[in-house]
Amino acid sequence: MRAAVTAAVIVVSALTVRPVGSTGRGLAVAALLVLCSVTLLIRHLSLTGLLPRIALLWLSVGLVAAALLLGVASSGSSYLFAYFLVGHAGYRLPLRQALLLAALSALLCTGIVYLRIGPGHALLPSIVELTTGLPVLAGILSRSRQSAVEAMAASAEAAGRAARAEAQALVLTERSRIARDVHDVLAHSLAAVNMHLELADALIDTGDLAKVREAHDKAHSMVKESLEQAQWAVHALREDSLPLRESLTAMVESSGHRDALTVTGTLRELPAQITQGLLRIAQEALTNAARHAPGGSVHVELVAAASTTLRVRNGPPRDAAGAGAGAGSGMGLIGMRERVTLLGGTLTAGPITEGRDQGGWQVEAVIPR
Repeated sequence: MRAAVTAAVIVVSALTVRPVGSTGRGLAVAALLVLCSVTLLIRHLSLTGLLPRIALLWLSVGLVAAALLLGVASSGSSYLFAYFLVGHAGYRLPLRQALLLAALSALLCTGIVYLRIGPGHALLPSIVELTTGLPVLAGILSRSRQSAVEAMAASAEAAGRAARAEAQALVLTERSRIARDVHDVLAHSLAAVNMHLELADALIDTGDLAKVREAHDKAHSMVKESLEQAQWAVHALREDSLPLRESLTAMVESSGHRDALTVTGTLRELPAQITQGLLRIAQEALTNAARHAPGGSVHVELVAAASTTLRVRNGPPRDAAGAGAGAGSGMGLIGMRERVTLLGGTLTAGPITEGRDQGGWQVEAVIPR
């Protein structure tokens, strides 16, 4: 659009400004007409790296040429160059320089028109003075609008980068959580299964079939237990999982402890991340109870107050010989602490020294709402 306006100004001036010739006054008009046209065309070039002083000089030369053309030409629309160059000065130059050029153009054009028509027409030079400098305001407004558009584009681009970075961070966080779930479910269980299978292989050479069968049965039991844990891990990862209370009830009952869950307070709907974290902590605590205290009593308590508290207690093993069976590396407890820390809560775990479950173990997770 701006290029079309520039072309129209140049064409109209070339067709109307007179006299144009190869000698005398006509040559001066032609030279000034070419100079004004060139300065007007320069504004369409890519001048991002142009120094402000060079831009000021270029526009100053153009405005002086436009004012001289206004005095030399006897007819035509030579004044158009002054108007458009002043407008571009408001768009291209800093505010102070743009206003100085507008004042310069107004004074030059007014003086030249005054000298041409004489002192008897004082009103016309005043009108020229006022109107020649006004286009600078349009240029300044255009520059402000362009700056606002560029700022909005930069802001949108920055917001897009921030959104992409946040999405990537969420993906990495989710990957870490899934990796932690897979590790908690499979890593130490498979290590224990492998250990018992290797033990069974070693016992085959001794001919003690009873011990071979015992190691084999233990490995089989651990595989079954690992499959059950994997099912609960997948259940916790699904978006359509049951609410926390129903999920805990099903989990406790599937571990062989009916009516072992107690819920205190009004349990509100919790964020999915907290629900999944509490389910995984309960699963790990129940698994540890079955492994380290086989046959012992288990009690799970969920307290809903200012914070959500999950407490899993187990009594001592019924069979003293089974205590500590299938001891792990402690990674399960580390994983539980990591989960609670990510949720902004606290976790305590340790032996029970008094009460009906004395000699057992308790895990307590407190998650703020």
